[in-house]
Amino acid sequence: MKYFSTNLISENASFKDALFNGLAPDGGLYMPVEIPELNKNLFYSNMSYPELATEIIHPFVENEISKKTLFNICESAFNFPIPLIQLDDHLQILELFHGPTFAFKDFAARFMARTMQFFMEKEKMERTVLVATSGDTGSAVANGFYNVDGIKVIILYPSGRVSKIQEHQLTTLGGNITALEIQGNFDDCQKLVKTAFLDNEIQHQRPLSSANSINIARLIPQSVYYTWAWMKANRPKNIMISVPSGNFGNLTGGLIAKRMGLPIAKFIASVNSNDIFPKYLQSGEYLPQEGKQTLSNAMDVGNPSNFERIKSLFNSEIKTISKNISSVSINDEITSETIISIFNKYNYLADPHTAVGIKGLEKICSKNEKGIVLSTAHPGKFADAIEPIIKNKVDIPAKLKKAMKKEKNSIIIPNDFEVFKSFLISEK
Repeated sequence: MKYFSTNLISENASFKDALFNGLAPDGGLYMPVEIPELNKNLFYSNMSYPELATEIIHPFVENEISKKTLFNICESAFNFPIPLIQLDDHLQILELFHGPTFAFKDFAARFMARTMQFFMEKEKMERTVLVATSGDTGSAVANGFYNVDGIKVIILYPSGRVSKIQEHQLTTLGGNITALEIQGNFDDCQKLVKTAFLDNEIQHQRPLSSANSINIARLIPQSVYYTWAWMKANRPKNIMISVPSGNFGNLTGGLIAKRMGLPIAKFIASVNSNDIFPKYLQSGEYLPQEGKQTLSNAMDVGNPSNFERIKSLFNSEIKTISKNISSVSINDEITSETIISIFNKYNYLADPHTAVGIKGLEKICSKNEKGIVLSTAHPGKFADAIEPIIKNKVDIPAKLKKAMKKEKNSIIIPNDFEVFKSFLISEK
């Protein structure tokens, strides 16, 4: 499988090169030159999750990673439960937060770390992984790459815009993990990372890789759990999946799964007050804006990177995009109302991101339609925000409590590329 750049200037790349480069040399995002159609029998099998992941991912890496090696990677990366919780006849929740950092980002981060390690062991490479985070990506990448030989990780996060638990998860590991606290928002962090990848001086002195969803290796493993959800829901017809969306990598993984043959009727891109995408579907104009701070902080993105991939998948035809994706914006007030409503009705506690997904499904689906919401984070990660809403204590997992007792260790730098560049060149 080869990968092309969405800017259509750079030469096609192998999976390994797309994995390590992150961003194409022309500034575009890598996409597979073709999306393979899976054998329909796969969707009616009773495979384990690692077996299913191996079958879905292998066409994207064949000739570079053997199926046996890929299975070993998947078995090691995806070694936690992925339950589908039925709240009523029309609403099911796929809990993706049972990995080590209690967020769905564990799927991609653990897969990427093990895949990079596989290639690096063969070629004795060394790399610096750059990642911008609005919350959960940073902790998942830090955990996934912690103490991996030959890799240093530098995490950029917006000062004051992640939860305390998220901040402690990504700033307390030490070792090969460095946290940079940027005086700006997530979009500023993301821009710094993208600019660094296009800077020849940095790349010459310090080869970079990305663990953000600009990296296609983040999206491919995320396509697997859409198939898993559909299978666990007894393979329904015409079901919708609501995806809490910020940078749109998770949603793009679902779109890839559908292109491979997964019979999903439609996706719902449920966003918070950062409503660029719903406005785009309504007007046909894509107008990036500064990210707004909300309760669902991991989705506070004003210029989603993966919009370029969505356009590529559908040849920029907005009618076709609208046929496959609906989108709705949910503000903080409605998010809070949804959290307490779901808690009272089902005794189920949803984090703010999941609440946005639930309300998005409710707004788009009719009463007779069934839907699945992707639950992207454990509510314990947002106890400070949730407890005043439900007027009750939130159970925080022991591992999160342990992280909160550790000392935060971050380096504060301004939102200035030259300062960031100087840090990258001097810190090795």
